[in-house]
Amino acid sequence: MKLCWSASSACVNGLQLTFETAGPAHGEPLMLVMGLGAQLIHWPDALCQDLAQRGFRLIRFDNRDTGLSAEVDRGVRVKLARDWLRTRRGGACSSNYTLHDMADDAIGVLDVLGIARAHIVGVSMGGMIAQLLAAKFPQRVLSLSSIMSSTNHPRLPGARLDVLLHVAGLTPRPKTREAVIKRSLTMLKRVGSPGFPTPVEYRAQLAGRAFDRAFRPAGVLRQTHAIVATGSFEDLLPGIIAPTQIIHGLADPLLRPACGRRSAQLIRGARLELIPGMGHDLAPSLMPKWSGLIAANAARA
Repeated sequence: MKLCWSASSACVNGLQLTFETAGPAHGEPLMLVMGLGAQLIHWPDALCQDLAQRGFRLIRFDNRDTGLSAEVDRGVRVKLARDWLRTRRGGACSSNYTLHDMADDAIGVLDVLGIARAHIVGVSMGGMIAQLLAAKFPQRVLSLSSIMSSTNHPRLPGARLDVLLHVAGLTPRPKTREAVIKRSLTMLKRVGSPGFPTPVEYRAQLAGRAFDRAFRPAGVLRQTHAIVATGSFEDLLPGIIAPTQIIHGLADPLLRPACGRRSAQLIRGARLELIPGMGHDLAPSLMPKWSGLIAANAARA
């Protein structure tokens, strides 16, 4: 059965953020936090439907600088290469915002909805935001599931070279719908799950839908800069008290398995699920596995 999403927007931390809710009205609230440059529509229908059928009330939203949420340009110039090198050496850099601000956004959405506590699920950059949220606002988090994410420590293994070069954007960024879809498919071919292949038609359709909804390349750049500027938050992770599930793919070429292992080491009582054949994507055929792990972890709360 197709979910019926209720869309809304509100001023959160001085920004207009777009969010949607679905599922049983009195179900336990579960917030989905998306990754770098991705919109709320990128959450697979299969995952959302399964979680709703398990009784959860779902909340998904467009992060700042993404989708239909507000642009956040404070006038700080983005110099990724310079600042990446600086932070790798233990230095700091200025940015338009950090992942800490994005965690505050998530709390703000819960406040608007009148939700005191929620289960939190984040993927990739969203997993970092979710970890920060659980560490900084322990009283607001029922459980935490961090998927294909990291502690953002500079000494963790880097991405595979071909993936890193593609992410770095050394070639001109595409601007037309067709070119953007082509680049998206190329990237997903590099980072996708070899053990859980996703049809090209599905990926192309979703990329086109995302382009039509909102094309925000400058926002993606600022979000990337936010990750760089935030640096490691490992010192906060031992303070997480919510039941935690770490899910990571053994075939992830972007955020290596060591990244997930590190989060599991630092969060007390965390469960670690390493999935053979899983890369760095939201493969529809993986969603039953993810949903089961998320639900089992939520039950621990």
